[in-house]
Amino acid sequence: MLDIATLPLGWRTHLMFPRFDGQIEDRGNHLVVRTPHNPTYWWGNFLLFDKPPKPGEADDWVAAFDATIRMEQPESSHLTFGIAGGGDFELPEDFAAAGLVKECTAILTLSRGLLDPAVPPLPRDFQIRALELRARIGQIVELESAINAGEHPEPGYSAFREREMQRYTAMQDAGLGHWFGVFARAPKGELLVASCGLFREKRAAGSVSRFQDVGTHPEWRQRGLATALVHAVCRHGFEVMGDETIVIGADPDDRAIRIYETIGFEHEGDVYSLERPPR
Repeated sequence: MLDIATLPLGWRTHLMFPRFDGQIEDRGNHLVVRTPHNPTYWWGNFLLFDKPPKPGEADDWVAAFDATIRMEQPESSHLTFGIAGGGDFELPEDFAAAGLVKECTAILTLSRGLLDPAVPPLPRDFQIRALELRARIGQIVELESAINAGEHPEPGYSAFREREMQRYTAMQDAGLGHWFGVFARAPKGELLVASCGLFREKRAAGSVSRFQDVGTHPEWRQRGLATALVHAVCRHGFEVMGDETIVIGADPDDRAIRIYETIGFEHEGDVYSLERPPR
């Protein structure tokens, strides 16, 4: 049996979101995680196993995914598995033959009082502010589509992102966090050029919050916008939301990790997963 309360912090905070509006079922050695309103969200519809895969288990894992997710949600044509324990591992040949690739996410944490007070000022003509999310969904989806154009091309990505933003809107309405944007002055008004969310599971001080989707439009990078945004949002988390710990996940090879570390984040550990895009 997998106890969510004892999972590694990376998975525990990831599951805050399907626990809000999705479904989580305990199947003994794994959890079934479904997000019915967003079936094409890979990491909202997956199986979380207690141990790394062993040779000869690929057919059983795929069959379990088909029975509990794909049969319930035919649109979930991807294949995704999280690994809750056991550390790093070699991907068994039968899993590789099934088209699965091992991924690693670095989990970083920032505790109250450790936020570096010194951060480069936001460049002129830019402003950071919390968003009235319901009115900004279209802008954020457009921004996210530009940020992820190479990794998640259309069609389908915008629809997935819009459904995700509806979830975040509901969480913001419930008092569980906020979405933030960086705006640039433009001749015809202002442009949303970077954004992110910060959410937690309960409306209580002393909680743990997690960043969601930190990103800057490709045409506006290398200006210090992400650093200023993450720093400002961390201050909001500690001073307004009453957080004790803030969590962020990142690709271990992404230069963004260096940005987070300059602010005060420390490496908590790594979480591993397997994924296969829709065929």
